[in-house]
Amino acid sequence: MSRFLRRVGRLCAAGLVALAVLWLSPLAAQAKPTNIAASLVVEGPVQPGQTVTLAIHMRPKPGWHGYWLNPGDAGLGMSLDWTLPKGFAAGEPQYPVPDTLLISGLMNHVYKGDYAVLVPLKVPSDAKAGSTVPITLDAQWLACTDEVCVPEQGRMTTRLHIAADGKRDPRFDQWRARLPAPLASPARFALAGKTLRLAVPLPASLALDDPHLFVARDRAIDYATPQSFSRNGDTLVVELRRPATVPASPETIEGVLRLGPSGLGLAFTALPGEVPPAGAPLNKAASTMLPLLLAGALLGGLLLNLMPCVFPILSLKAMSLVRAGEGEAQARREGLAYTAGVVAACLALGGLLLALRAAGEEIGWAFQLQEPLVVAGLLLLTVALTANFLGLFELALPGLSGDHGARGAFATGLLAAFVATPCTGPFMAAAMGAALLLPQLPALMLFAALGLGLALPFLALALVPALRRLLPKPGAWMVAFRRWMALPMGLTALVLLWLTSRIGGERFAFFAGFAVILFVAVLAWLGSAQRKGKSTKHHAIAAVAAFLASILVLPSPSPPSDQIESILAAQPFSEARLAAARASRKPVFVWMTADWCITCKVNERTAIEREATAAAFRKAGVVVLRGDWTRRDPEITRFLTAHGAAGVPYYLWYPEVRGLPQQLPQVLTTSMLVDLAQPTGN
Repeated sequence: MSRFLRRVGRLCAAGLVALAVLWLSPLAAQAKPTNIAASLVVEGPVQPGQTVTLAIHMRPKPGWHGYWLNPGDAGLGMSLDWTLPKGFAAGEPQYPVPDTLLISGLMNHVYKGDYAVLVPLKVPSDAKAGSTVPITLDAQWLACTDEVCVPEQGRMTTRLHIAADGKRDPRFDQWRARLPAPLASPARFALAGKTLRLAVPLPASLALDDPHLFVARDRAIDYATPQSFSRNGDTLVVELRRPATVPASPETIEGVLRLGPSGLGLAFTALPGEVPPAGAPLNKAASTMLPLLLAGALLGGLLLNLMPCVFPILSLKAMSLVRAGEGEAQARREGLAYTAGVVAACLALGGLLLALRAAGEEIGWAFQLQEPLVVAGLLLLTVALTANFLGLFELALPGLSGDHGARGAFATGLLAAFVATPCTGPFMAAAMGAALLLPQLPALMLFAALGLGLALPFLALALVPALRRLLPKPGAWMVAFRRWMALPMGLTALVLLWLTSRIGGERFAFFAGFAVILFVAVLAWLGSAQRKGKSTKHHAIAAVAAFLASILVLPSPSPPSDQIESILAAQPFSEARLAAARASRKPVFVWMTADWCITCKVNERTAIEREATAAAFRKAGVVVLRGDWTRRDPEITRFLTAHGAAGVPYYLWYPEVRGLPQQLPQVLTTSMLVDLAQPTGN
């Protein structure tokens, strides 16, 4: 009886809110809204025949909230009435992922802070360049606190300037970051009495923390009843209670799956179909998955030591432990200090990544390498290391030169961690993807585990005397070894110089190369003074000044090119192209890469860009979509995050339009791709 009365109370509350809106609407029309300010913003630029995005920017006062398109048990969604010039057409509004608000047994789907509803606007091809057209929107919405609701409305106007170019509003990147990413494969649903069961294709490696499923269809579920989530392989099984008054069976169910408190979500469409049995409860699966993710981060960090920009630093640091007179206590101090530096750097990068994502930035692991100035700084740093290894100059470079104390080891750890983060290697991909979705504490634990794995070889040498005894005895060979270590570091510098052209354009790379020449000249001048026994204080200051000046005087990077050079006839990745390719019922190969990713380049050279792969793909009619993440791309970032990936390389294979995508390993072979394209693999 109490449950029945509670349901009746919900319906009555919703009815009272609706009556209040109708009754107060004339009064609301006489005054400007004061609790949720609204404005209409144009992304720009506006070009004939193209689609421009408008934003309805809503700014609630502290303590007030607005509503999602389906407000839940109480509240009202926003209504929009457009006044557009002839030929212009507004599309469906795109809402950000909402929050839940449970008050007195009523579940509401709300926004408590600033938010923006994005609306695509189609511009006719005959729009006259240079003209200005007015856009008017009459909107109504409900503004509420936890105790009171006030209906509000407003007329928003803006003017579109039709032009081939123009400035773009940077706020749209943050607003798009809050939109749910479209689920690549359709979900399935089945009705079982009073229960609605859904099967959402989701990688088992994708960590979920306090998820919630929002259904767009009104009264399709009992909003306030607890939702049941379980794992069955790569399928998330969701069981929802239907309301007492069961509506007609729907043909499709659309909604948003919120992945956790981070605000990330997936937009899905569910079709009728078979739903597998419930598997491991989500809370139990999450508790057992964290140790596996930590182990993956540890192993992934260990493998990063093999990168050509890290191996020389690790090797020379290890050689420093065999010098004459090294005591056990000193070795332990250096090992622990080096580990502390590596872990501190990984925590700092991870914490900055989480903070920027929380602020609305669409970035992933190795985000710093998507910035041209950071790459230019790394270029100069690797050039300095190469010159130091070759003996061009002597600098008390921590752990690599004259400074062998704990402070030097700590700084070496910072350096090694920073230059080791371009790629997500085997084992660490799932861990770094989970770190973007988990709460802060377990996420930071994963970054710390990554750092511990990276520091583990040197830490083991420092703490285990038996391992140190396996190293060669000190001698003249150490000087030659140091010179040889300049080779991989120099090759890294050449790769970074090439990368500056890819990420910043040819002009940017030219000036970066010129800056390298000047910087090397300053370092040679410093080395000459050192060999003559002169004071080098002013020379060192000049070297640091040259480093900073080289970064500051670089020109602005040019925008990246959309052209793809590939024997696979690849197209640039976009969600629209992926949807169109899947609708064509052809196999689809999604290929996410970046020029700074070593693993990506190896895969492309040895497996992807091969004539055997191209021939097999042509025969099977495979559609290849290549996502270039060298520069920051919000759409690619959303796609990677939605699939539980923090970075590249990342590969997906879609055998058919209704088939579930198969995530491929991060290390590919030609035979693997050829076999996928065979008819038996479909």
